[in-house]
Amino acid sequence: MGRIATLASSLEGGKTPIAIEIEHFIHIITGVAVFLGVSFFILSLILGYGWLEAVIFLIGIIVANVPEGLLATVTVCLTLTAKRMAKKNCLVKNLEAVETLGSTSTICSDKTGTLTQNRMTVAHMWFDNQIHEADTTENQSGTSFDRSSATWASLARIAGLCNRAVFLAEQSNVPILKRDVAGDASEAALLKCIELCCGPVKDMRDKYPKVAEIPFNSTNKYQLSIHKNSTPGETKHLLVMKGAPERILDRCSTIVLQGKEQPLDDEMKDAFQNAYVELGGLGERVLGFCHFHLPDDQFPDGFAFDTEEVNFPTENLCFIGLMSMIDPPRAAVPDAVGKCRSAGIKVIMVTGDHPITAKAIAKGVGIISEGNETVEDIAARLNIPINEVNPRDAKACVVHGGDLKDLSPEQLDDILKYHTEIVFARTSPQQKLIIVEGCQRQGAIVAVTGDGVNDSPALKKADIGVAMGIAGSDVSKQAADMILLDDNFASIVTGVEEGRLIFDNLKKSIAYTLTSNIP
Repeated sequence: MGRIATLASSLEGGKTPIAIEIEHFIHIITGVAVFLGVSFFILSLILGYGWLEAVIFLIGIIVANVPEGLLATVTVCLTLTAKRMAKKNCLVKNLEAVETLGSTSTICSDKTGTLTQNRMTVAHMWFDNQIHEADTTENQSGTSFDRSSATWASLARIAGLCNRAVFLAEQSNVPILKRDVAGDASEAALLKCIELCCGPVKDMRDKYPKVAEIPFNSTNKYQLSIHKNSTPGETKHLLVMKGAPERILDRCSTIVLQGKEQPLDDEMKDAFQNAYVELGGLGERVLGFCHFHLPDDQFPDGFAFDTEEVNFPTENLCFIGLMSMIDPPRAAVPDAVGKCRSAGIKVIMVTGDHPITAKAIAKGVGIISEGNETVEDIAARLNIPINEVNPRDAKACVVHGGDLKDLSPEQLDDILKYHTEIVFARTSPQQKLIIVEGCQRQGAIVAVTGDGVNDSPALKKADIGVAMGIAGSDVSKQAADMILLDDNFASIVTGVEEGRLIFDNLKKSIAYTLTSNIP
């Protein structure tokens, strides 16, 4: 938190486009006024006027060329536009941001909640080396797997325990899928799924009291919790973990198949990868789950677990399975992305999801157009190695956050310059700042969306920071110039339209102000 605060406070936002233009305009007017004043001063002397009269001419000409109405005109124009934008779910905090949004040439947008509806629903599970479709009906009449499976029981237990989401009070008579949940959208989807399949999650949590937890963060990309365990035949403490599947798998040495723990060999790793690619290719967010029974001789009752120094194992765990969630794209987004493209605005997706999932969503909302290929697509079509493909032949590009940190500024500039449709996946909020700086080096006016505390440096660095009104943190709202009250990408496009309209109106107003000042 301290590092983020230091980074955000050390960043200085540049001048807005309207401030630069007005400053340039003032310099021109000053030059013209002084030139005319001096010219009339000299002309007065030549025509035989006295010194006093010539000086009065000088002062009069200079004062007459001061556009006194300009300040009021600009302020009124910006204020009226800001009010119109507020009616369209764009709350402007900084008046200059109204015109800046109209000058925007690049939008770096989050995926979850901005391009999508942020209404996660569990769609598929992978365990016992099989993909199963989740049953989201209240009566569970469409279950496609054996609910008595020991592996499913372990998977459901992890999904229920390693989860901070809770149902709001007094909703016992409300259908489970319609209940309001306090917590992250992904965890809310898991909570509802387990509540439907296995009964009250609260009872499960009461049976396994939590004694330690490492919350999810964008660096580790996993969440871990330790619980007391009273299940006969098991140890007294159970460690459960969920997170990015590749990160979870790297921490595991065994896997549960048909309820039995087996070594995690290359064959099972290939099976995992195939399932991961298949689910991610459907545009679903995939999470991996694992657990570990902590030995009683090392971790007796009352053991003081330390999540700072980590005095418990986080390697050689036991992999259980995958669960994937679908988050439908917002209906208005494809049209909004198309409007941006026709207006000359580049839309870049920046997400923490896996590249496969990110690419599928990007195609669904039109950020990657139909027919445009990435380097990987070209290599697959021509059946050649990726390194033999000229990157400039690919209009689209999907960049992994792990690769981004190894890129030099020049390499990042090449990606931003030569690819028209770009997706950054598995990125951290700190990397979003690097992306913003890269776009600004290209001379772009950059708008950035963000909702977390970690997004505040990028929001502050961008020419216009856009925070989410519903899902956004207070810190992100404070750092932003504009707040989307409905968290909808289409609202940004509305703001751009209003911003471009005000630019035309200001030019007309300034022209009128100048002509009325001519003596």
